Amino acid sequence: MHESKRCFVTHCGFNSVLEAISLGVPIVGMPQWSDQPANGKYVEDVWGVGVRVRPDKKGIVKRNVLKSLIKEVMEGEKGGVIKKNAAKWKNLATEAVAEGGTSDKSINEFSAELLYC
Repeated sequence: MHESKRCFVTHCGFNSVLEAISLGVPIVGMPQWSDQPANGKYVEDVWGVGVRVRPDKKGIVKRNVLKSLIKEVMEGEKGGVIKKNAAKWKNLATEAVAEGGTSDKSINEFSAELLYC
């Protein structure tokens, strides 16, 4: 994702969500099926790094609804909180993969197990 991205509209596939979180980019989620609704719930309610678009009774997402959520994330008061949360998660992800971080240690331990089995 390019550094100029200020908001990511996504279907909330797990890889897309992880990429946005690791880069600190706020999310507007439009989950459809499978794991996407659960990922979207985490984006909004657990991690606080975005919002979910809710379709109308016919299952349609109206243009004005999507537009207002993008504007809220990019310019609104809630967007400020989302941006702070996104920055926090980006820092945590960066620390985890850095040398000596939790992910770094885990992959080293896993590799050592494979080598010495």
